[in-house]
Amino acid sequence: MLSLLGSRSRFCDGLTRRSFLQVGSLALGGLTLPKLFQAEAQAGVQRSHKSVIMVYLSGGLAHQDTFDLKPNAPAEIKGEFKPIDTNVPGIQIGEHLPRLAANMDKMALVRSIVGLRDEHSSFHTMTGYGMSETQRSNKPHVGAVIAKALGQVDPVVPAFVDLFPIMQHKPYNSPAAGPLGRMANPVKLDGNDLDVMKPQGLTLQHLDERRQLLEKLDGMRRDSMDIYYQRAFDVLSSNKLVEALDVEKEPVKVRDRYGRGSPKHQGDGAPQWNDQLLTARRLVEAGARCVTVAYGFWDTHGQNFRSLKSRLPLFDQGISALIEDIYQRGLDKDVTVLVWGEFGRTPKINKDAGRDHWAPVNGALLAGGGMKTGQVIGSTDKDAAYAKDNPIHYHDVLATVYHNLGIDPHAMVTDVSGRPMPILPSTVQPIPKLNG
Repeated sequence: MLSLLGSRSRFCDGLTRRSFLQVGSLALGGLTLPKLFQAEAQAGVQRSHKSVIMVYLSGGLAHQDTFDLKPNAPAEIKGEFKPIDTNVPGIQIGEHLPRLAANMDKMALVRSIVGLRDEHSSFHTMTGYGMSETQRSNKPHVGAVIAKALGQVDPVVPAFVDLFPIMQHKPYNSPAAGPLGRMANPVKLDGNDLDVMKPQGLTLQHLDERRQLLEKLDGMRRDSMDIYYQRAFDVLSSNKLVEALDVEKEPVKVRDRYGRGSPKHQGDGAPQWNDQLLTARRLVEAGARCVTVAYGFWDTHGQNFRSLKSRLPLFDQGISALIEDIYQRGLDKDVTVLVWGEFGRTPKINKDAGRDHWAPVNGALLAGGGMKTGQVIGSTDKDAAYAKDNPIHYHDVLATVYHNLGIDPHAMVTDVSGRPMPILPSTVQPIPKLNG
């Protein structure tokens, strides 16, 4: 039998890794994937190729030391870093982000995000709801909503790929599809899973023999074989997904531009592994609609500035390379990039030279998606403590992502029982200055 993927996480139909597709069941009519394809077709899935790359900064990045500096504040608030000019006149960001500063015209910064809670989890950013509500009401991952609403672009490339590794702090990990069912679950992968995706002990000749056997058993000729089983065989016999995941296919110059980082976890959060940013670009280019990346560990209660000095240069290199790549490859109208964490950090520096949790305001970086870039939306007060102008609820950031994908954020999706459920609260609206 051919098995793809690993043993812990779940594929888009809900089966575990390495049990995703077992070719031995094909001739017995037991394959789940053809039924997935058939249900998708019956639902009238449209096949445009808008997509999103969501980068989650586990732990919460210090907004006032990166994208919202306050150089005129008292020393215990402004900290050690200085602002630098960007390539958009009048906009400044932190001195340790020079590559992003050179790409400000391709980015939009939202500095006034509100509505967050003081909780270390990915749920706000990945479901649109807090941890307790997500768990209590079984709220689905944004990527699952996208997969449910839009389906696959390519039958051999999943709609939703989650590159989050398993992190020690459990709430950092990705929520699942919940009530949207197995068809909306992600392919969960990290870079170490590439080898197990390759057929082991089963050749393409074996696959073709099984295809022919199924045709004979069903009394069908090859050219009239059920289209959904044909597509299932296509998944098995195609290496398109494996190719997309293999960043070594990229020119060395491109890989060097992104920087490498390491798959080693930082703290109890995510690794700072720039290969995953490149993988995300390759996946959306191959046909994925949503790719999620957990990137770095930013919970800087102690030695905030020393930590950021060591970590921001790689962040600057990787995120700026991703944004440049999206634009240079002509993907900027279709691919939205969203980079954010669960909250900001305290205005006042603590006794350990750190910044603690701060939920009243946070920021986000957006790029691509056909949005109006080269701008800052919203502002904070003199201490970067509270939203001053144009507060933006974090729901509206996600509403913007849905809007960019052609999904009405006020619409409903149906759960596995056919019951409608709202994508986001009825009060949401895409950010006008990005899409107006």
